[in-house]
Amino acid sequence: MILQGKRVALPSAPVVHKQFEAHVEAAPDALAVVCGGERVTYAELDARANRFAHFLAARGHGRGAKVGVCLDYSTDMLVAILGTLKAGAAYVPFDPAYPAARLQLLLSQVPDLALIVASQATAGMVESAATEVVGVEQLPGRLAGLPATAPDVQVTGDDVCYAVFTSGSTGTPKLTAVRHEGWFNLMNWLKLEYNLDSDSNNLVVSAFGFDLSQRALMTALFCGATQYLMASRNFDAMLAYRLLTEHDIRTVHCASSTLYLLVDWETARGGDALTQLDYVLFGGEPLKFERIANWMGREGNYCTLLHQYGVAECTDVATSYDLAGHRPCDQDIAPVGRPAYNTEIHLLDENLRGVAPGEYGEICIAGASVGAGYLNGSGPENEKFTTVVVDGEPRRLYRTGDRGHVNEAGDLVVAGRMDAQVKVRGMRIDPTDIERVLGRLAEVREAAVVVTYTDAGEAELTAFLVPAGAGLFEDDVRNRLLQTLPRNMVPARFVNVLRLPLSPHGKVDRAALVDSLKSHYANSGTAA
Repeated sequence: MILQGKRVALPSAPVVHKQFEAHVEAAPDALAVVCGGERVTYAELDARANRFAHFLAARGHGRGAKVGVCLDYSTDMLVAILGTLKAGAAYVPFDPAYPAARLQLLLSQVPDLALIVASQATAGMVESAATEVVGVEQLPGRLAGLPATAPDVQVTGDDVCYAVFTSGSTGTPKLTAVRHEGWFNLMNWLKLEYNLDSDSNNLVVSAFGFDLSQRALMTALFCGATQYLMASRNFDAMLAYRLLTEHDIRTVHCASSTLYLLVDWETARGGDALTQLDYVLFGGEPLKFERIANWMGREGNYCTLLHQYGVAECTDVATSYDLAGHRPCDQDIAPVGRPAYNTEIHLLDENLRGVAPGEYGEICIAGASVGAGYLNGSGPENEKFTTVVVDGEPRRLYRTGDRGHVNEAGDLVVAGRMDAQVKVRGMRIDPTDIERVLGRLAEVREAAVVVTYTDAGEAELTAFLVPAGAGLFEDDVRNRLLQTLPRNMVPARFVNVLRLPLSPHGKVDRAALVDSLKSHYANSGTAA
């Protein structure tokens, strides 16, 4: 089974920063960046990025080089990113929201890192004997005498533009590389398909290390709009909502859990900043439709919610679905739609043969969006990039490890991970199936189900519940689940929590939930 995205011709050199430069030429005085009290025009941002590109080139860091960026959201961050691209190099985000120990682990995974751009606040987190750390506070003096015009560097669509970290099947961080052609194709699709233009001002709300944040940072500049940045290292729902209220922001890209927080904030205060947006483009984890259903149905809600699917290895987004068309019933999973331009979705069996329409298979992505692979990777993850023959032609594709099918309307539905099932009391269970049932209970605002272990080492399920009102009683929830789920799928324990913790990427942090449970039982003196 193959879903084929619309075929759209790309420029001979589909290079992302060239699109930004075209807007610089057409509207140099247009507002490019707003961060705190700083407002920077397209011409000003371009000149600063050009000087940084010359700085890199003078040091021999051109095509093929990798430049680390460890900065809080700021104009300096965009200068470093654009300057790196203009020099023909690729940037690697080192998210300062991570602990220093995690950043040191990530540093060890990057082969031949040219240098790292940091600030006084972040430099100590990425100190390395092998790599020079350049402070942004000293850069103005070092760049002052360099040309404000773009360097003469021939960048192609095959060149790597950025690389982000993603956990492989072993849990070890992997550095996955994205090419200019794939990134250009993604933003060109968003621009043309959803009519994004110079008025499509964007607010970045996700952490810098998230693959989603790379297109969130650049799409507005790709379209000639204004990029708004929050002067906050970690997601701040109050600050984000205030910026949405005070500025003419039209788009937001975020993880599903971040959307829930923004919806909660608006609902609690009776505001309308979210409902007046043009688009929220979100995904990255299974959708809990119940969390947004009432907000979606509000009178005067003009915001289009684009439920999207993709992976870091393939420029982040492969498919998109307008949730306005979703009519949920008890067992439905919201679709993630149809492929982006120049993108194919293949549903394959274990032998890499296509499954029949409607059947489940592994979701594989082919086309322009497929990345350049894992840098310096030699383990089993690199085998996820493979080639199949379709109609006599080879197709390079990425095996996502996700399981899905195409529904009767022709939209992709993601049913979970191929390897997400866990064995509990001899039976294989996917925790997301239980979360969906819990989410439909009126008393449950949000739920997460994780695998925990008894003192004897036996696996069991623990459900963490955010009550919709008063606290939930374990026996009541268990009895409700027994009406719809087999006994082996009912969690052994139910724990009420005020909120589900989020990772820096804005997704539910399941490891933190397990740690909190261990801490609770350690403090109470009982066994976990």
